[in-house]
Amino acid sequence: MSWGTELWDQFDNLEKHTQWGIDILEKYIKFVKERTEIELSYAKQLRNLSKKYQPKKNSKEEEEYRYTACKAFLSTLNEMNDYAGQHEVVSENLTSQILAGLARYVQELKQERKSHFHDGRKAQQHIETCWKQLESSKRRFERDCKEADRAQQYFEKMDADINVTKADVEKARQQAQIRHQMAEDSKADYSSILQKFNHEQRDYYHTHIPNIFQKIQEMEERRIVRLGESMKTYAEVDRQVIPIIGKCLDGIVKAAECIDEKTDSQLVIEAYKSGFEPPGDIEFEDYTQPMKRTVSENSLSNSRGDGKAEPKFGGKPKGKLWPFIKKNKLSLKLGAAPEDFSNLPPEQRRKKLQQKVDELNKEIQKEMDQREAITKMKDVYLKNPQMGDPASLDHKLTEVIQNIDKLRLEAQKFEAWLAEVEGRLPARGEQRRQSGLYDAQPAPAVNNCAQARESSPDGSYTEEQSQESEVKVLATDFDDEFDDEEPLPAIGTCKALYTFDGQNEGTISVVEGETLYVIEEDKGDGWTRIRRNEDEEGYVPTSYVEVYLDKNAKGAKTYI
Repeated sequence: MSWGTELWDQFDNLEKHTQWGIDILEKYIKFVKERTEIELSYAKQLRNLSKKYQPKKNSKEEEEYRYTACKAFLSTLNEMNDYAGQHEVVSENLTSQILAGLARYVQELKQERKSHFHDGRKAQQHIETCWKQLESSKRRFERDCKEADRAQQYFEKMDADINVTKADVEKARQQAQIRHQMAEDSKADYSSILQKFNHEQRDYYHTHIPNIFQKIQEMEERRIVRLGESMKTYAEVDRQVIPIIGKCLDGIVKAAECIDEKTDSQLVIEAYKSGFEPPGDIEFEDYTQPMKRTVSENSLSNSRGDGKAEPKFGGKPKGKLWPFIKKNKLSLKLGAAPEDFSNLPPEQRRKKLQQKVDELNKEIQKEMDQREAITKMKDVYLKNPQMGDPASLDHKLTEVIQNIDKLRLEAQKFEAWLAEVEGRLPARGEQRRQSGLYDAQPAPAVNNCAQARESSPDGSYTEEQSQESEVKVLATDFDDEFDDEEPLPAIGTCKALYTFDGQNEGTISVVEGETLYVIEEDKGDGWTRIRRNEDEEGYVPTSYVEVYLDKNAKGAKTYI
């Protein structure tokens, strides 16, 4: 099966077919190039997606990744980043192993094809020239033969005519002989050219064209083989990254299998545990007897036996206590948090203090390592003065030692607070009420009042504090506001559920079971303003008291 013998007369069709083959190869190159662009774009999008959902450093999101589910999600993001890298590898390998080689091969193929068809056209032109020469000699031979026949016929006519002179006859005879000789020469020339043409034609159809077409066939077959090899390489490039992609997917599965719901539940406990004991049972109160607006027998005033008169509604408190309370609340809204984390529940405070102690110890160790390095460098300078001046390190060494002393003092301060908190925290299994253990720290919520919403005038924990972005009034405004403020009337009574030590400014101490007057409801910050008598009033945690509002009082709200 050879194109030279089977397609000897299909020169133009072969030219079209080989051009079509090159077009197919260029189309495949374009396809692979677009695939590489898609792989790069996909890899870029995957990397951006992974980066988008990565936790931001030093943010709340970073703390969330303590949970096993979040860790698994972080592992998934990292594996997707590696997964994107494999798509980049695919793009690079397709470019280096297919595109670069095929681009060069196409250029070589075009040059080779051009050379072969140039040789074919040259052979065609040569045989066409031989054919024209043959046709020309043939027409000349035909013309000379006709001229010889006419000259012979004229001679015979003249020779038969008795009226023609002998000279005219001789002249006609000589003319006929000349024409006859010319015909013989034309015949010989035609015969020679014909033999030459036949020889050239045999070479053209049996040697030149078959050889040229054979080369074109081999060129085309090489193109087909090269295209097939490129397709195999295309598949192999993908196959090479399949194991690594499989490892990425296995990593995601492994991370998902490491999710432990019990561990996450325990982390929630560690994150939000307050350290308080749940409140005890509430005593039954008999409402069948008419309620008297008097201080109960077990109130703090009666228990002290001071003999003071019963408090009256509308009594004016002495002193300017409330403006200072407002100032404290204002400072909380401005974001001023106590250094000892006293605004947090005991358990959370212990964790924060422990974390601070660990951070300080790390900083101390870092400074000590730096001191050791400077000391070693100083020793080297002492032994080899040409390397440097030892005195140049004294200032730096003194600065590092001062930093160590400062950090140690700071660490001792936080360790003392930590020891205090750990001493106050109840032992596991110990059943006792934790009222008064932590200054200005409310107990667990009563009457559906969430403990997380409570805040104290001196900086106790509140969720609303972090949401305050700006304060439009200054603390001095509150002084002017409350200088001429009329005393608030009582809007109901309350009963202390637990003992509360109001040691902070603006708070008031209460004893469990004591009955007092309510002069201001909880405004959503977890504190209720109460009054014992004309001289004593202040704030207590709402969860420490049970409020009974007077429905007929002005501004009173129905207690739920």
